[in-house]
Amino acid sequence: MEAQARGLLETEPLQGRDEDTGASADFPSMLSEEEKEELKAELVQLEDEITTLRQVLSAKERRLVEIKQKLGMNLMNELKQNFSRSWHDVQTTTAYKKTHETLSHAGQKATAAFSNVGTAISKKFGDMSFDT
Repeated sequence: MEAQARGLLETEPLQGRDEDTGASADFPSMLSEEEKEELKAELVQLEDEITTLRQVLSAKERRLVEIKQKLGMNLMNELKQNFSRSWHDVQTTTAYKKTHETLSHAGQKATAAFSNVGTAISKKFGDMSFDT
């Protein structure tokens, strides 16, 4: 499958590409001169069509970029929008909400504990200063 997909995406000219494969099967000797000429003409036509399609695709890609620029859409804006959308989706999940609630509760307990420790230490220092 990967080899097929890779073959579709390659931009190498088609002429001469698979000559070794065709030569080993000796197909040319089985074809009449008329069939060979027809196949050569079809080959030229297909290559021309492929070239045209590539040019059309390239023109459409340029137009796409122009439209996005006019609309103020650029890669950074698209990334920001995608990130914002993804972050919103994460925040609306049940797992995120439960985790956020748990961590928030743990943070409140930790803050209270540190506050109590700080108060105890301050009191201890206060008691020490009165003893001397």
